Amino acid sequence: MVHYCGRDDVVVLALPRGGVPVAARIAGELGVPLDVLLVRKLGLPWHPELAMGAIAGTGESVEVVRNEDVLDRANPSGAEFDRVLREESDELRRREQLYRGGRDAAPVAGRVVILVDDGLATGATMRAAATAVRRRDPARLVIAVPIGSPRTCAELAGLVDELVCPWTPERFVAVGQGYADFGQVDDATVTRLLG
Repeated sequence: MVHYCGRDDVVVLALPRGGVPVAARIAGELGVPLDVLLVRKLGLPWHPELAMGAIAGTGESVEVVRNEDVLDRANPSGAEFDRVLREESDELRRREQLYRGGRDAAPVAGRVVILVDDGLATGATMRAAATAVRRRDPARLVIAVPIGSPRTCAELAGLVDELVCPWTPERFVAVGQGYADFGQVDDATVTRLLG
């Protein structure tokens, strides 16, 4: 990704919280601005880690991406989906205010946007992020993660102009297998790195 070094038409957008430390390092190495793109998983009410979809904050609106495979298998009611959507939308807006502190989101129209997370498992949140950014007319859209499921990386590669993932283990189990320390990143760390 060295070809993006020092360019004034590049912005790195981190998916909080886990993607912020990775993105801060990438933005620092490239010498380009860093911002966040708030994304929240819509977990099944009885299995919150399994994404029935995801949302991404794009200014005043919220982009909703549904995971039809999970929805077809789990069959949550419309009311259950709507309740999770409301709760996660509220949390997305709370974090947006906390992390940005009133600053406007970095402009992406006509720029190279590098979306960064700590890794790709199901890809639901990254899919929501890429869909949301694509609707804001970037010149080029790139996903960069250190580790990912081979299947998910292949699926997401079709949504973007470039996907950078140096490790796609054949026996992918979870994003955490790529880290010696995969502890939770707290809000204070995110705010500090963005500052």
